[in-house]
Amino acid sequence: MKKEWVLTKESFDALLAWLDANPDSAALKYEKIRTRLIKIFVCHGCIEAEDLADETIDRVARRLNDIVSTFSGEPTRYFFGVARKIQLEYFRTKPKPEPPPSVDVQVEDERGFECLEHCMEKLSPEHRELVLQYYEEEEGSKIDHRKHLAEQLGIAVNALRIRVCRIRASLEECVQKCLHAAAA
Repeated sequence: MKKEWVLTKESFDALLAWLDANPDSAALKYEKIRTRLIKIFVCHGCIEAEDLADETIDRVARRLNDIVSTFSGEPTRYFFGVARKIQLEYFRTKPKPEPPPSVDVQVEDERGFECLEHCMEKLSPEHRELVLQYYEEEEGSKIDHRKHLAEQLGIAVNALRIRVCRIRASLEECVQKCLHAAAA
């Protein structure tokens, strides 16, 4: 059986040294690259965005000896190229399932409302309040409302969007399970 490669301290230090000779600058570049990778995977519908970002970094680190001698240019570009390949692998190995009906369609019947209420109660109070506040406003003022909400939380609007997206995904999964259990 093939042994999985593990990122060691030495290989991580070599990766940072490749990003920048200054350790502080290298650490900042690493964090920016990881954050951007996560955003890319999330925007492309990859549920396991953080794991995929880490896999991208591991693959680059694993091949670093080859990369250093052959690659020229900004290292960030290399990470994004590897990420593109990992994304293709992800969708090839995890075929997109039939999209479940959206929560909006399902809540039209009484059982849908009951399931939604049940699942909302299962959320932590912070998550429940965040989702309610996020979807509070209508078309005209929702952008300003969400900017204000992100400022209150001390995060970027995109981070807020990602956070709510993850909460909503778990909420939709809960509603699906509840509806299937009711139908059985």
